[in-house]
Amino acid sequence: MTDESERAVQAAIDGEMELLDPEVRASPARVLELLDPEFTEIGASGRRWDVESILTVTSDGSVSLEPPVKVSEVSGVVLAPGVVHLTYFADNQGRRAWRSSLWRLTETGWRMYFHQGTLTD
Repeated sequence: MTDESERAVQAAIDGEMELLDPEVRASPARVLELLDPEFTEIGASGRRWDVESILTVTSDGSVSLEPPVKVSEVSGVVLAPGVVHLTYFADNQGRRAWRSSLWRLTETGWRMYFHQGTLTD
């Protein structure tokens, strides 16, 4: 992997870890900075999310300040210039899921474009 690719993957990983941080999730302004305006998610529950629905949840004060999600097996690859695909395993207090995200570089920095979670045993 080239230095540029490594920096791109690390930027996406850093953004992903921020979005998993309860304090960041409780800040709608910061969440908005990290999500692409065209963001969509298919959650582990099967629910479809977009920026507006995510901001509704983060703005209503219901974001739990529980310990952050435990993340392992993080892997990233540059799919094209300005596009990074991340995968990782997440354990949120026993709710375990494989996660996959697409990040793209915009004028304002790296932003999550798509996310999907799949529950596992």
